[in-house]
Amino acid sequence: MGVEGGMKCIKYLVFFFNFIFWLCGIALIALGILVQIKIKNTLVITNPASASAAPIVILSVGVIVFFISFFGCCGAAKENYCMVTTFAVLLTLIFLVEIAAAIAGYIFKDKVRTMIKNEIQEEMNEYSNSSDVKKTLDGVQKEFSCCGITDYTDWFNVTKPDPGKVPASCCKNATDCTKNPTPNNTYEEGCVKKLELWLRKHIVIVAAVALGIAFFEILGIIFSCCLMKGIRSGYEVM
Repeated sequence: MGVEGGMKCIKYLVFFFNFIFWLCGIALIALGILVQIKIKNTLVITNPASASAAPIVILSVGVIVFFISFFGCCGAAKENYCMVTTFAVLLTLIFLVEIAAAIAGYIFKDKVRTMIKNEIQEEMNEYSNSSDVKKTLDGVQKEFSCCGITDYTDWFNVTKPDPGKVPASCCKNATDCTKNPTPNNTYEEGCVKKLELWLRKHIVIVAAVALGIAFFEILGIIFSCCLMKGIRSGYEVM
């Protein structure tokens, strides 16, 4: 029977796309963990809740996708109309959430610079009072070859009552510029610009991965609906 063969093909396609979703779920979980570690090692966050929002969302979506893909495989294997329908509905909801998150990310993308600026300023203010902040900010300035918020002169207002100094992590080529900083012996660019460029670069990568996942989700929804129709019509798809 032509219909039987077609439905059997769709059943296997549902299996295939669920396997892809399962791999995507694992990838998102790993990405969320890596983003959280990178944020923790880059900035001493003054507002942990807002800073951890992005990796928590990525982790949550990864876990949900992981379990939904398993659920979809069971539904297709048992040819259970209710399970396949639930899978299609949940996959549609995830797709809509991803669209909403993408729109929100685009709307609030300009606030990234302000958030980074505020965090760097807070760390500079606490630089002399906290060894953890000092270690973290020194690491950022060395890793990104940057100094201060916009340039090294931002440190002059922080090192009062002994202005005019910069941390050793601002110095280029291992020279001692702490007491006599100049554009020649310090990193000229500020950390806000460097961190913003780094974030934008990685956001593009995340967006490309998300688009790929969304494409497979659409195909998964379509094939699940076809399988639902076949199961409901009473065709044998063994």
